[in-house]
Formats: sequence, structure tokens, C-alpha cells
Amino acid sequence: MTAAPAHIAHPKTIKSFVTRAGRTTTGQAKALQELGPRFVLPYQPSVLQANEVFGRSAPLILEIGFGMGDATAHIAAVRPDDNFLCCEVHEPGVGALLKRMGEQQLNNIRILQHDAVEVLAHMLSPDCLDGVHIFFPDPWHKSRHHKRRLIQAPFVQQLLQHMKPGAYLHVATDWQPYAEHILAVLQAEPALVNASPRADGYADQPAYRPLTKFENRGLRLGHGVWDLVFRKS
Repeated sequence: MTAAPAHIAHPKTIKSFVTRAGRTTTGQAKALQELGPRFVLPYQPSVLQANEVFGRSAPLILEIGFGMGDATAHIAAVRPDDNFLCCEVHEPGVGALLKRMGEQQLNNIRILQHDAVEVLAHMLSPDCLDGVHIFFPDPWHKSRHHKRRLIQAPFVQQLLQHMKPGAYLHVATDWQPYAEHILAVLQAEPALVNASPRADGYADQPAYRPLTKFENRGLRLGHGVWDLVFRKS
């Protein structure tokens, strides 16, 4: 399968998430009740004051779609000097991450249980992000669904409005056609520079990103994983 063209138009109704079924466990529900008021921020169409909500000034990393939060909690633990603003609409995932935050006493994460596209449009100021993480976004395998993919030129341009000069964008996927599509989109953006010296354009897995259970299972089955790291010039 060939990658979708980098110039494909982004649908006006694009969302950063796919609705998933799932049951919130007792532990997740308890974490939502006890830790949610402290760490889950309300969505509001006004600019977020990151220093205030985190209680400190530190590099701000936006994560879009953290799933069940395994990688998020790990990265926040190994990078305690960074602040992580994380968007996820799936309530069991939000509860799972809050549970891990409580168990590991992580204070450098704040969660927005809302569509990241709207968060970008209404809550983030220009040049406020030091990094963006998008790990394993839905690849929308069928050709007729490629227009629903999150990583499209207009969305990347929207991200760039909020990234500082030198800020990085790290995307990972386990679907090669989507990796090829993402690489084409990012390489076509003049404001981005590939941070990887590799000839194929992909990056070695950064040390901070752990292997998830899903990823480990895929690797055992012979599936590949592609990391892409670009910086804003």
C-alpha cells in the first residue's frame, strides 16, 4: 500500500481520537474520583496558563492520545523536569493514568479529557510547546478512510503555531503505510527539520519512550515500529 499524498486536505470534522468501548474498573473510578479534581483540567475556550496549573515553570510537552497511560507515566517519571499536558477522551485510560500517577507520586502531568484539536485551537498560546508526542495514532487502514488520519499537513501546521523554535515533534506508529505517509507529510513541511541522521528518514527509538505491552506483542509477531522525530526550525 502506498502512502497517502502529503497534501491531502484535512477534513473539517477531523478529531484526534477514535471512540472506543471500554469499562472503567473500580481502581480507575477511584482514581478519577480522588485524583481527577487535582490533575484533570476542565476544557475551556481560553488560553491555559501552564505555569499556574503545574505550579512551576518548566518545558511543556503536549501528548495527544495516551491510551491507557503506560508510556506517559514512564516518560513523566524519567523526565521529572518537564511538564506533560496530555489529551485523551477515553475515560478508562484517564482513570488508568491517574491511578499510575497516584502509585508513582507523579506531579508533572495534567490531563485534558477533550479532543486535542480543540485544545490546540482554543487553549494553547503561540510558541508555548517544547515538544509534542503522538504515539500510535489510529492508522485508518482503508484507503477511503485515509482522510481521517490525524497526521495531515493542516494539522501539523496547526501544531507548529504552538511549538517554540527548536521544539520537537515525535510520532510513533506500528503501521508501515502510515509511517510512510507521516514521513511524507513531515518532510514536506518547510518549518520542520528531520532530527534523525538515518538515510531512511526514521529515527531510532528515543530512550525515554518505553515499549508498551501492545508493542512488545507486535514485535514478537514480527511487526515493525517506526519512530519519527522532527524539530521546528
